[in-house]
Amino acid sequence: MNSIKLREIGRLILCIAICQSAGVMGSIFTASSVATWYTTLEKPWFSPPGSIISAVWIILFVLMGLSLFLIWQKGIDSTNSKIALGVFAFQLLVNILWSYAFFGLQSPLAALVVISFLWLLILQCIVRFWYIRKEAALLLVPYIVWVSFAAFLNYTIWRLNS
Repeated sequence: MNSIKLREIGRLILCIAICQSAGVMGSIFTASSVATWYTTLEKPWFSPPGSIISAVWIILFVLMGLSLFLIWQKGIDSTNSKIALGVFAFQLLVNILWSYAFFGLQSPLAALVVISFLWLLILQCIVRFWYIRKEAALLLVPYIVWVSFAAFLNYTIWRLNS
């Protein structure tokens, strides 16, 4: 393999690792409450089991990493790319913040506010990525679909428990 291919593979691994790291950081807050506080909550019939939720998030973080890699591959020196990458980084932080709000603070209401903001950031990221590289934007569509479902689930849990 030549050095260009090795560098690209390294970038791809880095991008996926960055996104998976957000999942790991979020799980720190989840782990402290999922087996205790969360089990006491009334949940709707459509609430998926934890193993499904974990598997979906792992896949979504891989797709996010691939999306990030495609943007990086296209070039990160333009103003549009820098703004898009800033929005991407911010939505990763807000993703972690949701876990803190829901599980760390044990507040479905605070989490509902955070996830609403997260949804808007993901949409902004999709739009900005679309103008740079359409494939990168499309890789984020499953993410916004899942967060839409998660927001509805979050809302329902809040309503059932307030």
